[in-house]
Amino acid sequence: MNRHRELQAYTLKEIAHLKVHGRTTGRLAPLTLFWTASGIELNATGSELWMDVEADYRTYEPWISVLINGAPVARQMVTAGRHRICVFRGMNPDAVKNVRIVKDTQAMSADPGCVLHIHGVESDGDFLPVRARPYKIEFIGDSITSGEGAIGAGAETDWIPMWFSAVLNYTALTADALDAEYRVLSQSGWGVLTGWDNNPRTNMPEYYEQVCGLLTGGKNEAPGAFERNDFAAWQPDIVVVNLGTNDGGAFHSPEWRDEATGERHKQRLNEDGTFNAEDLAAFERAAEQFLGKLRACNPKAHIVWAYGMLGTPMMPAIRRAVDAHARRTGDRNVSVFELPGMTDETVGARSHPGPAAHEAAAKALVPYLRNVLEQRTRS
Repeated sequence: MNRHRELQAYTLKEIAHLKVHGRTTGRLAPLTLFWTASGIELNATGSELWMDVEADYRTYEPWISVLINGAPVARQMVTAGRHRICVFRGMNPDAVKNVRIVKDTQAMSADPGCVLHIHGVESDGDFLPVRARPYKIEFIGDSITSGEGAIGAGAETDWIPMWFSAVLNYTALTADALDAEYRVLSQSGWGVLTGWDNNPRTNMPEYYEQVCGLLTGGKNEAPGAFERNDFAAWQPDIVVVNLGTNDGGAFHSPEWRDEATGERHKQRLNEDGTFNAEDLAAFERAAEQFLGKLRACNPKAHIVWAYGMLGTPMMPAIRRAVDAHARRTGDRNVSVFELPGMTDETVGARSHPGPAAHEAAAKALVPYLRNVLEQRTRS
């Protein structure tokens, strides 16, 4: 029986059955959470569980959610400094609780001071093995995949971490429905070739091979954000790419100019409002090259380019890029899937998909991915 035991402190290294979620370096002293939906999972007895966390930031503070037995029970900002946060207390000490601590906010590329570390926990119970899930899925995307606007009122327009959710998010809903472990690599405003503002440096493919290379600053360098990711340690069954929304937006945005170097970039529109063929072809080449990089890093994964929650102007170009990759390489383990679009009824904060839009996306995506997984099992 666990009753009347005092709290005991554990470093993460001392917890034999700790499950780490998200792309990290593998270091546990401390564990640095870089990406959306990264975190830890425990099966714990005891009446109380506390977490030893440390955060810092200049502008954008991290947020976390607590899930117990699969249900979200708490959500909070982690303010600067090192803190003890109570995960639960007063619960049946003999019952096993599945506990997940989830980072709600994305990697903040615009804030070199933003970091989140977990040092350990305190508990009056024991830790038991966490069930291994049968599948692994990696999601790559932009603000949609970061869950920007998935929480908060539709009237909200401030760009702040409060409006990000890794829980009310199509990635979490899809993975849960498929009983899959998952990772998320996403960044608001970023694209395949350029960001929404035509900045060619805000492209996801350039940093894919690093742990979290789109971050900046010494506080992210020290815990290993810029190191090469160990792909052999975690190979997904499926890679879902939800990119292209910001590349499409770039055609309608002003020219980007680097004030320091004078470098300029612009995805152009023709006089009739159609996409400039040369610039569209540049996007297609970038998408095709990214598919090649994804295949090199994930040789057995099925790659699904899933796109459409905020319109589909880039869908023809995406299909051409996927077809070109397949023809050039003979890779038949890649496909395109159109996600249902956000509506006036499903819009969330910051004019982004709200919870209902994420639910609709997951509802559409799950059977498609389930079929992919079943085909993999049969082959």
